[in-house]
Amino acid sequence: MQNRTQLENVLRRIDGRGYKAYKDIQGSYDFGNFILHIDHVQGDPFASPSRIRVVVPQKVAGFPQELYSSKPRKKGLEDFLTRQISKNIARIVKGNRGTGKSGQISVISVGQEILNRTSVLVTNSSVEARMTMGLPARGRTVLAGQAMEMFFGELPRLVEQSLIYRNLDNAALLKHVNLAEDQWVLRNKIKEMGLVAFIANGSILPRRSGVDDRPMERGAVPFKSPPELEVMVELPHAGKVWGMGIPKGITLIVGGGYHGKSTLLHAIERGVYDHIPGDGRELVVTVEDAVKIRAEDGRRVEKVDISPFINNLPNGESTKAFSTENASGSTSQAANIMEALEIGTSLLLIDEDTSATNFMIRDARMQKLVHKDSEPITPFIDRVEDLYEQLGVSTIIVVGGSGDYFDVAHRVIMMEQYVPKDVTAKAKAIAQEYKTDRKKEVGGQPIRVTHRIPIPHSLSLTGRKKKIKSRGLDNIQYGHTNLILDDVEQLVDVNQTRAIGDIIRYAMENYMDGKTTLKEIIQKVQRDIEEKGLDVIAPFEGLHPGDYAQPRPQEIGAAINRLRILRVTTNHI
Repeated sequence: MQNRTQLENVLRRIDGRGYKAYKDIQGSYDFGNFILHIDHVQGDPFASPSRIRVVVPQKVAGFPQELYSSKPRKKGLEDFLTRQISKNIARIVKGNRGTGKSGQISVISVGQEILNRTSVLVTNSSVEARMTMGLPARGRTVLAGQAMEMFFGELPRLVEQSLIYRNLDNAALLKHVNLAEDQWVLRNKIKEMGLVAFIANGSILPRRSGVDDRPMERGAVPFKSPPELEVMVELPHAGKVWGMGIPKGITLIVGGGYHGKSTLLHAIERGVYDHIPGDGRELVVTVEDAVKIRAEDGRRVEKVDISPFINNLPNGESTKAFSTENASGSTSQAANIMEALEIGTSLLLIDEDTSATNFMIRDARMQKLVHKDSEPITPFIDRVEDLYEQLGVSTIIVVGGSGDYFDVAHRVIMMEQYVPKDVTAKAKAIAQEYKTDRKKEVGGQPIRVTHRIPIPHSLSLTGRKKKIKSRGLDNIQYGHTNLILDDVEQLVDVNQTRAIGDIIRYAMENYMDGKTTLKEIIQKVQRDIEEKGLDVIAPFEGLHPGDYAQPRPQEIGAAINRLRILRVTTNHI
């Protein structure tokens, strides 16, 4: 291993030369308190920045072992350190100093969620931070002086103020780690209590805007559970916490427009993730496999058994292995539910506003006008009880326009001026008093989940365009195919999307053999990630990625299902 003096000598030697001379600095350097690894050097100032790692021995970093003694605590610590690096980059690094990305140092972007990421790795022996650096140039000429300022001035300060325990706000760090552990404990406890979601009293649910996920600053009404649904949970660090527990079963969220129905559902759908201190939703948790379902006009569907909801098509086409290049609202919503069941879920989340009306309900008058023999769609209202009774899958539905759902609901929560009320008894009384004469169109027929097997060559990357590249949160360029994920609503981080692209490649290369089902493939990838870390999905061996965040199996499955080149065979189980 070389030392920092040797790095300085190389930089002086290549000063003023062509940009490719920067390749000479690739390697590892001992800086005394840390090791700098320059893993990849960009070939051009406009190319993706160079990848670097700094490794600080624990005898220097000094983090107490109790801060990373379990997976939840380790996740919290690594998340905190990533945020610390990001804050200090903004304060220490001067930024653009030349052409293209010259002079920039970056770490993975972070949002309101605490996620497993590859940006910082903490072990008993070291703390490793992974960043990118834009090596400075004027045009395509090396600016060694400015590079030395970055390597020998800014980077050591960044390490000292971000990765050394004694220099951090230890109280804030401990709070962050303890909260991550509390959320993990809470998510496990609600399952033991027979709940699918928990919203702590005092939570701030509304966000600043549709593009700003931070809590609303003014005017937000703190959440307060109705007495009938209030439960207490004791957590390791927060102690006794009271809030609204939503039991398993069928739950309606009702109320007038703009009274907070969708805001509550949105908080529940994001409750599959942990949140940072100050987010307002720190103790809003949901079972980890909950899936938000919506209509998705235009999506492709590949051999999905949607027959529990759609059958007897006029052209005689079977819906047990239904395919289309351009799904309607109802067929897409049916496919989304069946795909979620295939990958695995215990809770469906549905908002009437983003659903296909004819999929959700056919009222008594429409039933009399259009006979069931002429209607292929079995509405969700007639299947929601079967989902729970046969498969144990609960549902939370935001309903504003159809009181027919009172008949099938186990509980009804009304949002009134952002305050929840348990109106189950009143809703049931109304249902008894005002009979709709609506006839249940099916009842008790089995809902079978068909497990599909991806055909390996259908996802092969061939020809000149073999790259997989994420483009923001909702788009992955998979070879020649543009994978659109706009309506996969529980993707929350662009780095999850980046990971999904490489997970698909990894799954194709290792587990898609024409015999293994999609669910089994995803389970095997998840097992590898658990055992070896997210690094395992990186396409280039030896080049450690710092820009992944871990997605859930549900979003991995959703992405694969939306690939327009996917072809499958079916295996009825």
